[in-house]
Amino acid sequence: MAQHTMWKHFQNGQHYMTTWPMRKELAAVFPEHRYIKATQFATKVMPAVAAISILTQMVFHNYDAMPQAIAIALLAISMPLQGLWWLGKRSQTTLPPSLAKWYSEIYQKIVSEGHAMQPKKSQPRYQELADVLNRAFKQLDRHALDRWF
Repeated sequence: MAQHTMWKHFQNGQHYMTTWPMRKELAAVFPEHRYIKATQFATKVMPAVAAISILTQMVFHNYDAMPQAIAIALLAISMPLQGLWWLGKRSQTTLPPSLAKWYSEIYQKIVSEGHAMQPKKSQPRYQELADVLNRAFKQLDRHALDRWF
């Protein structure tokens, strides 16, 4: 059961990372922009850091330092997982009342413009906010968004 929950957090984090709109208007208000950028960077760079930390000890025949190299490699490999874990937990967190109201306003604006949406959630989470913001930035014109941004 615990492995299923951990795996689900990583999957939720990956999905949240792909649906959150990476817009400068949101970067000042939400930490997601920084977490997503850091997680994407760590996903690209940290496997190489892990490999280099172990391979350099092997190349120089410094096997006495291998435990430290393995610890560094494990830390490097865990960094993208930490980002995905945080994003997965955040995506399932219920919105505070002020953001839930904002979610409802944007949702109503999208529906009033004639775009089809999934049913509105009574207890929206950050994932639903990401979905609504993503749709708003894609489907509403700039003037419709001026009220919020």
